[in-house]
Formats: sequence, C-alpha cells, structure tokens
Amino acid sequence: MPKIDAVVVLSGGQDSATCLKLAIDKYGAENVAAITFEYGQRHKAETKFAKSLVKFFGVKEHKIIPLDFYSLLTTNSLMDSSIAIEKKKGAKTPNTVVEGRNAFFLLAASVWAKTLGAKIIYTGVSEVDFSGYPDCRLSFIRAQQKAIRLALDYPITIKTPFIKMTKADEWALAEKLGIFDLIREKTLTCYNGIPGDGCKKCPACKLRLKGLKEFLKRKKNGS
Repeated sequence: MPKIDAVVVLSGGQDSATCLKLAIDKYGAENVAAITFEYGQRHKAETKFAKSLVKFFGVKEHKIIPLDFYSLLTTNSLMDSSIAIEKKKGAKTPNTVVEGRNAFFLLAASVWAKTLGAKIIYTGVSEVDFSGYPDCRLSFIRAQQKAIRLALDYPITIKTPFIKMTKADEWALAEKLGIFDLIREKTLTCYNGIPGDGCKKCPACKLRLKGLKEFLKRKKNGS
C-alpha cells in the first residue's frame, strides 16, 4: 500500500470535496485517503457523492464508517425526517445540530490515520459562514486536536482550510482549483438530499446559494 500522508473527512458536499482537492494537490491522490460517516442523516445519499468524488480524483483508500448508535444518543431534524427543519425564535442554532458529530468524526478519522501512518486530517468546517454549530469553531478544533494527540500518543494535525473563509471565498477557491463546475453539479450539500443547487430552502442550501451569488457578483465586478 502506498504511503498515506493525509485523511480527508469527506461527506460529499461542497466543503469536504474542496478539501479533498486541496489535499490531493498537496500530497497526490495516491497519498490521500478519505473517510465518510453514515450516522442516520436524512441526506444519506451523500455517501454516493463521496464515492463518486473519490473515483473522480483517483483516491484509492476510502472508508465508510456506520455510526448506527447515534440515534440512541440524540435526535434532531437532520436524523429524523418527521421533524421539520427549522430555527426556532430565540434559538442559538437550528434543530439540524447533531450534538458532538465532529468530535466523533475527527477521533475516528485520527485513529484510522494513525493506522495508515498519516499525520494530517482535513475537515471543511468554518466558523465564519455556519449556522452556529459549536463543533465548527476553531476553539473546538484546537481542543480536539490536543485531546486526540493525548489519547493516541500520536502527532495528529487537524487542518481546517476554511475556518475563516465565507462560502463566497470557497466558491472562488473552487474556481481557482479548476473544480467550480464539479462542486456546483456533483456535490450534495442539501439537507433534503437534492444534489447541486439543492432545494434552496434548507439552511445548508441557503448558505451555499448566498455564497454562490456573492462570488458571482464579485466576479462580474472584477473584484
């Protein structure tokens, strides 16, 4: 098996797909692995898009991890289709928050990375353009990295290239990387499982579309 330098947490959406491209450009497709999690999300079709992205970019190592226990711990509109996706008045976050999700993801990805001999984890979280999710903050990432290093006695580094970027910035980066059309048409961000521009109504689609419009406006104005 070739040497693996980095593991990318790959959901099949805009953020993680762009992360995958960044990792590949730095280390080469043969030296990058991807990990995808199925935790009972209503947009579980994202696994199909993750598989397609891995195939498109020529990544050989791709692990899909079932987290079947998650529904025993918590519930939310992202995991229960009978609950309407909404942000109640006065609430800090929408009811799509999956408590502790990134903590599980990053620990599992790091355990596998150590097995592979990789020391870098990529994740597409952002604390600029996000819906208030506590595990998308830089303070959490730093704390989680420290905890993982102690737990595994291994020098894992968690890279968050978009932590201070807006969605408009991400669209600009996708164009610079030559994957704008791929990201727009072949990724799944929508909470309702509609690929590309999605349903245009859920929080994820609204955020993605807002960023796209801002980027296209910037481009038109030459800025």
